[in-house]
Amino acid sequence: MKVLDLQCPDGHRFEGWFASADDFESQRSRKLVECPMCGAKDVNRLPSAPRLNLSGATEASSRPAADEAAHRQAAAMRVLREVLDKTENVGDRFAEEARRIHYREAPSRNIRGVASAEDAQALVEEGIEVMPLPVPAALKGSLQ
Repeated sequence: MKVLDLQCPDGHRFEGWFASADDFESQRSRKLVECPMCGAKDVNRLPSAPRLNLSGATEASSRPAADEAAHRQAAAMRVLREVLDKTENVGDRFAEEARRIHYREAPSRNIRGVASAEDAQALVEEGIEVMPLPVPAALKGSLQ
């Protein structure tokens, strides 16, 4: 099994596991490899080298900037997963359901869904708080 460092055009870095480098190229050419953050299929392999840890544990301050970015990205994914776990997906009925909850026509609960910019603005004008939250492609399907 070959672990490759990959990156999408938006700069999201992630690992991919493949049987070989040729397997990666084959899957990439068929657009089967995609960024777990944004779903981009234009994924490139980053140069990588074996890493040897000869001194034991390393200090966080000596961690390369790319590792810090990956750590922040992983933390953001954890928070998004928690939000998804604790909210009900009402899909494209978001504006309607938010109004029903606001006007106490439906039980109070945390919801998420899809609304147009116009619908979101109308909700805000009615005094209904909304927060846009872009969900990465990796979290839109079933979680593993």
